[in-house]
Amino acid sequence: MPQRHVVQMSTSHASYGVCVLGTEVFLNTRRCTPKGATSFDVHATSAVTVHITHSPMTKPMINSRWPLDPDIEVVVTIDVTSRTVNDNKVKISYYGREDNELSVAWLYLTCVDVSLDVDLSRNGRVKSKGKDKAKWTWGPDGQGAVLLVNCDRDSPGAGGTDSGQVDIRTTADLQDMSVMLLRTQGPSAIFAEYQVVLHVSESDADKVRVFHAIREDSHPHYKPVLGPGKLSYVLDDVGSGENTFYVEGLAFPDLGFSGLVSFSASLLEVPHKNSPGTPIFTDTVVFRVAPWIMTPNTQQPLEVFVCSIQQGSDPNKVFLEGLQVLLRKANCKLTICSEVETRSDRWIQ
Repeated sequence: MPQRHVVQMSTSHASYGVCVLGTEVFLNTRRCTPKGATSFDVHATSAVTVHITHSPMTKPMINSRWPLDPDIEVVVTIDVTSRTVNDNKVKISYYGREDNELSVAWLYLTCVDVSLDVDLSRNGRVKSKGKDKAKWTWGPDGQGAVLLVNCDRDSPGAGGTDSGQVDIRTTADLQDMSVMLLRTQGPSAIFAEYQVVLHVSESDADKVRVFHAIREDSHPHYKPVLGPGKLSYVLDDVGSGENTFYVEGLAFPDLGFSGLVSFSASLLEVPHKNSPGTPIFTDTVVFRVAPWIMTPNTQQPLEVFVCSIQQGSDPNKVFLEGLQVLLRKANCKLTICSEVETRSDRWIQ
């Protein structure tokens, strides 16, 4: 269950806060209720939606004010990111028995957007604002991104598999990885005060590795940021835009590993430079590592799948022609996958 984002209200000074697009902010009004107050009302600027939660027994008063019952909660949401800092306002007015205004509590809110996204629908596109991103389901109507174990050898001269390398030596290696995007939007001044942190659990960290694509002098650089021994990564210079990450699998599912791995992006409020941050929002996505499937070579094949590689220095046209002759003799169906489907990765077969 996600942690509630609570903002303490005050009648002695204005309160300030940051919220994430579409999320609930609970206003703690208990401590600021003035002596003698019997009712209150709430007003807000146009982008703010105010929700009053209460028991079925509690009803608004004739003048549209609410009684100060202990079961009442004030919750606000904002569905438009802020253009400037503190551009959303909430005003809570308290009234006495004679309908006189006793005091006022002001809240200034800045709304930002933080979204961690993957290929949720498994169609090759990373869309924003997917639903139930932390759930993974099987089948053609299921959802959840797929992750491959990077067990080929794209890096020239490298010993062992690519997953054994802690860096990316060729862009061909990116074809074996899944894309994860971190999208942020809002006033840059807020992201200078708040931290955006990408993190993975300790139990998942040795199963995956994540690279951050950074442009340096117009050339891409792929920085390893999560994986074995690296549980969190604080992003620098976050503003409105996208940060691209590439994710590779390091271990196949087995008896002690279901294949599911999760990543989260959190927006942290840091009250002091050296103090630990308090998360006010966390977005989580889940991948499933594709299993190792070993078919028995002693059984009659029903269908053979093969990649068509036409581009590059090592096409497989001659190999395909020979395979077609062989499978016609074996009376076996052949399915040739195009380079668009395989992303020019011959080892996906």
